[in-house]
Amino acid sequence: MAADALSIIPGAVLRNLSDKLYEKRKNAALEIEGIVKQLATAGEHEKISAVISLLINDFTYSPQANHRKQGGLIGLAAVTVGLTSEAAQHLEQIVPPVLSSFLDQDSRVRYYACEALYNIAKVVRGDFIIYFNKIFDALCKLSADSDANVQSAAHLLDRLVKDIVTESDQFSIEEFIPLLRERMNVLNPYVRQFLVGWITVLDSVPDIDMLGFLPDFLDGLFNMLSDSSHEIRQQADAALSEFLQEIKNSPNVDYGRMAEILVRRAGSTDEFTRLTSITWINEFVKLGGEQLVPYYADILGAILPCISDEEEKIRVVARETNEELRAINADPAEGFDIGAILSIGKRELNSEHEATRIEALHWFSTLLARYRVEFLAYLNDIFDPLLNALSDPSDAVVLLVLEVHACIAEESHHFHHLVSYLIRTFHNNHVLLEKRGALIVRRLCVLLGAEKVYREFSTILESEIDLDFASVMVQALNLILLTSTELGGLRSLLKKSLVDSCGKDLFQSLYASWRHSPMATISLCLLAQAYSHASCVIQSLGEEDINVKFLVQLDKLIRLLETPVFAYLRLQLLEPGKHTWLLKTLYGLLMLLPQQSAAFKILRTRLKTVPFSENIKRTSSANPYSQILQVTEDGNRNQDTQNYSAINFPSLLLQFENMQQQHRNHLKGQLQSRKSASAATLSQEIQRYEEAHSSSLSEISRLPSGAPKGIS
Repeated sequence: MAADALSIIPGAVLRNLSDKLYEKRKNAALEIEGIVKQLATAGEHEKISAVISLLINDFTYSPQANHRKQGGLIGLAAVTVGLTSEAAQHLEQIVPPVLSSFLDQDSRVRYYACEALYNIAKVVRGDFIIYFNKIFDALCKLSADSDANVQSAAHLLDRLVKDIVTESDQFSIEEFIPLLRERMNVLNPYVRQFLVGWITVLDSVPDIDMLGFLPDFLDGLFNMLSDSSHEIRQQADAALSEFLQEIKNSPNVDYGRMAEILVRRAGSTDEFTRLTSITWINEFVKLGGEQLVPYYADILGAILPCISDEEEKIRVVARETNEELRAINADPAEGFDIGAILSIGKRELNSEHEATRIEALHWFSTLLARYRVEFLAYLNDIFDPLLNALSDPSDAVVLLVLEVHACIAEESHHFHHLVSYLIRTFHNNHVLLEKRGALIVRRLCVLLGAEKVYREFSTILESEIDLDFASVMVQALNLILLTSTELGGLRSLLKKSLVDSCGKDLFQSLYASWRHSPMATISLCLLAQAYSHASCVIQSLGEEDINVKFLVQLDKLIRLLETPVFAYLRLQLLEPGKHTWLLKTLYGLLMLLPQQSAAFKILRTRLKTVPFSENIKRTSSANPYSQILQVTEDGNRNQDTQNYSAINFPSLLLQFENMQQQHRNHLKGQLQSRKSASAATLSQEIQRYEEAHSSSLSEISRLPSGAPKGIS
């Protein structure tokens, strides 16, 4: 075969083919082109194959660089030009050696390989397509070549190949996509530009459905949005914008696969990538319909963190998307996974961002309202996190949590669980009770009804074994009862305790736990206008009960008596003849206060304004602060003694005294324990001292009988 080729091509031509002078190489190539033309015209294809083999073996694969770059590559291009329309049947021989030259270590060989393939491609055009994947792979590598001349030659070849592909009807996008997908994660900026260029060109061809294969390279395009090169970011963004527009206009789009990519990219550390991802998700939620139902949880998981993004544009789009998603009334029977949505909400309850936690709670409310039965099926998984959220540092979050709990608590056992948890939480966290207790209790009263809430609190606290906490909790509830506008209805009902069965039942229900605190009990009696019983409670107090804590609570009550809540009580003082037990109660409180305290002066001033009638006499007019009220015979008609038979006050007083005795015993036990602990500590200190002293004595006893110098 080689001998045949040598007989066809003169030796001088072969020598000139690899000559250093360009003119000689050019003339040699032209001669080979002419020889091949003649052979092609004569149909001598075997001889043409022999010529091609000679060029490949003796030049293209030669160890001499000049032979490779200036002989074989130019010669193969010349053969192709000579073959013209008949070149297709010899491409299998011609193209592979040229492609191999792209990997040559010599940059000049790579350059001439680009030039040769360019000339070959110009001749064969569409017949070239069968080698497209291999050529694309070679061009992908050459686009990042270290030699600028090779890069320029590769770009020139690349443009020609793009032209050939766009006009060809033989290009197979299905065979190309795996290669493109494999290359999309390359980080080299030149390769990235090359890839985006090809994606854009192929997408512009009407007969090539790049949109259908978008999920295969979408992640790679998003990856380019964070490239350090502004130009690459711009090109990737332009390509993505074009695809998004096509999605809006296309009836058939695979939203599912792309949604997974977008969700992942929405968590990118790059701001531009997050914004683009959320923008796409926003459009998908509007367009996706039923296709996206199985991905709602993943989408929500991407949206909620972005609601608290540092970038305002991202926050705006995320909020809009969240509202769009929540507005969709999906059917669980069609793949809407409520459990997955709840799992995302549960996770985001632990977010460090308040806005995200709030939106997670809005989702809980929405799901509970629409799918109550399905929601409650997952309650065991989310109830504790929802309860823990009551300790959230944000008031807005706590209020929303309470709304969710209130909706759940429509079932009585859930309601009991909620109140029990609150009491347990307040028990373990007194700071929370102090700072958030009023907010939580007041909101629950609005959502679930004040009477229901207070009855449940009282029922549970009645059996509280920690007496100190029970007293503190009752005092807190009592203060809320006396001060909150939301509990105005409850106070009105309590005022009717002596004349209305509902009021009586409420009074007795609260009394069961209010007896943990003397001052709370007195306050409850004042609200219920049970002044006679209030006076009895005051009279029953012992020396141990009048402590600093008691006086602090009493001070608060005296100040509250001057508020609008107790306006009715102050007005009753205008008729002292009808309300002698009220007077006796107030004077009883006055007698418990230190005379120098502000509360004493406030109450004394109020009592001095009472317009005493002739029915009430003062035994010591000279000393108004030591008055002893004497009830005349008409006093039997006092209003605060009417209907007392409806409530067994003697029994209640006995219960109060028994409870206070328990508190006294508890206090004594605490004091005894402290004394014992102090005694034990003192004993240990004495023992350690004696041991140390004994050791010193032993050392002294071992000293020599003659005292050391300096010791007398």
